[in-house]
Amino acid sequence: MRVSVVGTGYVGLVTSVGLAEMGHEVVCVDLNADRIAKVQAGEPPFFEPGLADLLTRHIGRRLTATTDLLAAVVDSDMTLISVGTPFAENGIDLSAVTSAARAIGEILATKDEFHVVVVKSTVVPGTTDGIVLRTLEESSGKRVGRDFGVGVNPEFLTEGQAVMDFLAPDRIVLGAMDDRTTEALLRLYAPLPAATPRVSTNTRTAEMIKYASNSLLATMISFANEIGNLCAATGDVDVIDVQRGVHLSHYLTLTAADGDRLEAPITSFLAAGCGFGGSCLPKDVRALISAGGDRGQPMHLLRAVMEVNGAQPDEVIRLAEQSAGDLRGRAVTVLGLAFKPGTDDTRESPAIPIIERLLARGANVTVHDPVVTHLPPTLEHSSIRLVADLDAALEDSEVVVLVTRWDMYEELPLLLAGLDDPPIFLDGRRMLGKSSISRYAGIGL
Repeated sequence: MRVSVVGTGYVGLVTSVGLAEMGHEVVCVDLNADRIAKVQAGEPPFFEPGLADLLTRHIGRRLTATTDLLAAVVDSDMTLISVGTPFAENGIDLSAVTSAARAIGEILATKDEFHVVVVKSTVVPGTTDGIVLRTLEESSGKRVGRDFGVGVNPEFLTEGQAVMDFLAPDRIVLGAMDDRTTEALLRLYAPLPAATPRVSTNTRTAEMIKYASNSLLATMISFANEIGNLCAATGDVDVIDVQRGVHLSHYLTLTAADGDRLEAPITSFLAAGCGFGGSCLPKDVRALISAGGDRGQPMHLLRAVMEVNGAQPDEVIRLAEQSAGDLRGRAVTVLGLAFKPGTDDTRESPAIPIIERLLARGANVTVHDPVVTHLPPTLEHSSIRLVADLDAALEDSEVVVLVTRWDMYEELPLLLAGLDDPPIFLDGRRMLGKSSISRYAGIGL
């Protein structure tokens, strides 16, 4: 198929290279000329494992990049809208989605062939068959189902493994307003194994599946954190031991034919830590809370999920002060600035509020991250020292706070043991064994 993808962010660019890898002819479009120039040069504008290799393999061949939306839509059979939907004051900001729909509609007015427009951006239920459809029909002067098709194809990409998630998905959700759009979406993903589940439904249900999926993961994280905080408050209870006992349930651990016990991957979300972040979970939970409010359905549980998550950085600071006393003038090293390993994305990273609270208490903060090279905007003008070398970050530190589970931090027991005056180590992810470091404190302990 000939496919145009509007937006070259995480979802748009990964989708573009993934579709090219599957054999489609793809053109990705962005208004940002500098970003397009990077893509054309085979340079991903962000860090994502495996993305650079695929981009280099296909750019200039099955994949092209342009700022010319007109040419991209005219020369393709399907257009995917993959632009940002950040959370604004009272709900998600749909301005980029509606602008894209309006521009696409104006182009469809000049095109005779049936064209399919698919929303891949994360939008609340009712968005696609509401404002997106109205905008497309008004700007094109045409009618859905007769002149063009409209669908929803939510993404389930995890940063740090997004390329693999796209090429080997656990499910494909296809929402459509007409049969021709469903058929087109099925053709789009036909190169994937037949065993991959395809869920065909209406657009509102497809939109809800995305939000329900992310809200479940966020709920599991906050549940684990609340249990971890209670373990710490109870005394003589380690949340790691509690989690081990919970995970052994046959709901969460299966016995293989050879007798091996296999934990379900979802147990990684049932782990106490310093909270969730990123561009998806916080935004999507807030959006669903807002959507519920608009429909007279208060989302009590999801509000509690966000409340627990928002308070978790305070738990980290409480542990730091409990272990080290007054933090004023103390040298504190924060390990990890990305919201999770495998990405350089710092959006809503728990590291940010933890660092802000440390600075407010007068600590001298050093930050290390193996991939992030610049401080996020809210921290740019602070007194933080961002260093690329782990040994340098640990030098003269009095307190070390681990926030992101980068593999290289497995070396910390050896590195800290080699210091003349080892710092207090606060494990915000319970990544390392509590007996592996002499001055150890951790969430849920």
